[in-house]
Amino acid sequence: MLVLLAGIFVVHIATVIMLFVSTIANVWMVGSSNFGTASTGLWLLCNKTCTQLSVSSQDEASLKAVQAFMILSIIFSVVALVLFIIQLFTLEKGKRFYMTGAVMLVCWMCILIAVSIYTARFTGTMPYSTNPHHGYCFILAWICFCFSFIISILYLVLRKK
Repeated sequence: MLVLLAGIFVVHIATVIMLFVSTIANVWMVGSSNFGTASTGLWLLCNKTCTQLSVSSQDEASLKAVQAFMILSIIFSVVALVLFIIQLFTLEKGKRFYMTGAVMLVCWMCILIAVSIYTARFTGTMPYSTNPHHGYCFILAWICFCFSFIISILYLVLRKK
């Protein structure tokens, strides 16, 4: 049981780190430009130098929603990690980690909403570049989506023996 708890803890820490990286780094879309490789993220457009990401007025609300939901997913993931540690030492034997699992499911939903909006609105559109494709941050966000769902289900069915 201790090995299972340690494994879940390690995967949860990895998920938090990957969420931070995917939100902060500017490699959601990558393409070729006249100046070399260009990349965009949730915040900046980077060629040789990084500038503020400019989006059309109709896409601005979508980008703000993606930014907000990714930040919320980080917050809920960290809260779930703290709850797990607290519940690990305060729950009696045989009790379940319901609160931790519920908070992690909210994190999962935030990731789902953010990445789905980004996929629907910004896939294949990158200013001043040709042949745009997804970068590693986009892929990390989908990996975090899978990990957070698996972790939340494990928390909901996990009993402390």
